[in-house]
This record gives sequence, structure tokens and C-alpha cells, in this order.
Amino acid sequence: MNTDKSNSQLPADDFALFREAVSGTSQFKQDTVQQPRRQTRFKGEVIAEQKKQHQAEFYFSDEYVPDIDTHGTVNYVRPGADKYLAKQLRRGDYAPELILDMHGMNKETAKDELAALIHACKKQHVACACVVHGIGERVLKHKVPQYLVQHPDILAIHQAPLEYGGKGAVLILVDLPQSMEFRR
Repeated sequence: MNTDKSNSQLPADDFALFREAVSGTSQFKQDTVQQPRRQTRFKGEVIAEQKKQHQAEFYFSDEYVPDIDTHGTVNYVRPGADKYLAKQLRRGDYAPELILDMHGMNKETAKDELAALIHACKKQHVACACVVHGIGERVLKHKVPQYLVQHPDILAIHQAPLEYGGKGAVLILVDLPQSMEFRR
């Protein structure tokens, strides 16, 4: 058998058979779709865009000072919600599924991270989360509960039990759509 596939090596009757088999056909136009090239973004640009998105979702004010005691045991239940929720948080009936550690953050970063935490809770259908603000100079210890009570999706806040941070943390209950039950 000859491995050279030039036209001169094939018998004439093979050409005739081929021409007869493909008679009546026409050449088709190539219909391949070219995808546009993606624009490559750096990690810093993506993070900056996400922070802008979180800031756009909710803005925490430093001007507003709610009527809650941040010097003692932090305890808040949204008006109209069941007052028993704070007691359930205190007793540890709700276990946090997400934990935000705020050690080393300033107030502006803390605002962004709190908004992101609440957004993540709603997106992942997590009813209870823990915010570890630490004690330190007590700046975040006082500001975090004041920020959280401003958000319309927060049902209740209570100082965390010892196993979740005690005086250096708060547990929050996020208002989820009615179709989702609280996870215990």
C-alpha cells in the first residue's frame, strides 16, 4: 500500500466515484462564533468593587446613638419582635454559623465588614452569627452594637456566651425570609 497521498497516485476511477458522491452539495459558510476576550482584573480591583457594593447596601452612621447600654451586657431586640429572642441568644439556644473576627480593625473597616456579614447571612440563609469585636480600648465594643441596631435586618443582639467570646463578642439574629426557619 502506498502511503503517499498525492493526487497523482490515486486511480482515476476513485476520483470519479468521489465526484459522483459529492455532486449536488455546496460549500458551507463557517459559523463558528468568536467569544470576546475577557478583560483581566486584578485582585485589588475586585476587592475594591466588592467593598463599594457592600457600602452601597447599607450605611452605618456614627452620628446616630441608639438607646442601648453598651457599658453593661449588650441586649437588644428590634421593636415588634419577640422579646424572648434575647434570652434565647443569652442561653446559647442559637449557635452561630458565621463568625466575624474584628481584631485590629478600625471603625470604617468594621462598618464594611458588618454590612458584608449581614449580606452573607442573608445570602447563605444563616440566622445566627457571632461578631468578635474584642475589648481592647473599647472603641469597637461600643460602636459595633450601635451600628448593628441601625440595620433593618437585625432581629436581636446579645452579648455572646463565654464559649463564643463573652464580653468581647455579640451574637446577632438576622431576619430571614419567612420560608426559612431559624437553625438551632
